[in-house]
Amino acid sequence: MALKKSALSVGQTHSEVVIENLSRTQLVMYAGTSGDYNPLHTDDLYTKEVAGYPGVFAHGMLTMGLTGKMLTNFVGDATLKKFGVRFTNQVWPGDTLTATATVAAIREEGGVHLVDLTISTTNQDGKEVVSGTATARIDG
Repeated sequence: MALKKSALSVGQTHSEVVIENLSRTQLVMYAGTSGDYNPLHTDDLYTKEVAGYPGVFAHGMLTMGLTGKMLTNFVGDATLKKFGVRFTNQVWPGDTLTATATVAAIREEGGVHLVDLTISTTNQDGKEVVSGTATARIDG
């Protein structure tokens, strides 16, 4: 079920914690589910010695998926028309992520009511790890 236009206003926000204390096990589980076994996400030794990072970090698409969970919780299943992000910082094991959607515009296009959202996902230190936008269908 889509959100109702009357329940929204420009500037309104919706936030939720999408993961608490991300674990290395969750990174490996995501690698198995996605088929993305890039050693940057699963092999600490490789990540430190070859790539020069302090350790493994989350797949960007895992972070996007967690952010998407917040979006569908807010606007409803099967309402997203567009969803795009930019990965702005790594997500590390132990991180807790909070995703926020802010209503940027409420509009009508071709007889369809839409809400445009700006998106920001931050870690426990308030550092942004994902920024983006989304558009969802809403009820008039």
